[in-house]
Amino acid sequence: MSVPKQRRTKSSKKKRASHFALKGANMTKCSRCDKPVLPHRACSACGYYRGRQVLAVEAKELKRMEKEKAKREKDAKKEEKKDEKAKKVQV
Repeated sequence: MSVPKQRRTKSSKKKRASHFALKGANMTKCSRCDKPVLPHRACSACGYYRGRQVLAVEAKELKRMEKEKAKREKDAKKEEKKDEKAKKVQV
């Protein structure tokens, strides 16, 4: 394996690396709800792609909300048990 003959200077290194910067995402507008969307992908807000619905966003949203509700109820039960234990310890 070859070894470089000379050290690469700071300016030379920075000039070489000037092309490594990340570019911003090229966003387009959804034709239905005008939210920003990556090209060639379905809109995450309304589920439409090229004028037709391809994702059931409402169903996903309902499922997510039910999951959050179940988690809140579970946390509330834990709090109740914790409070009951604290009362028993005080008595």
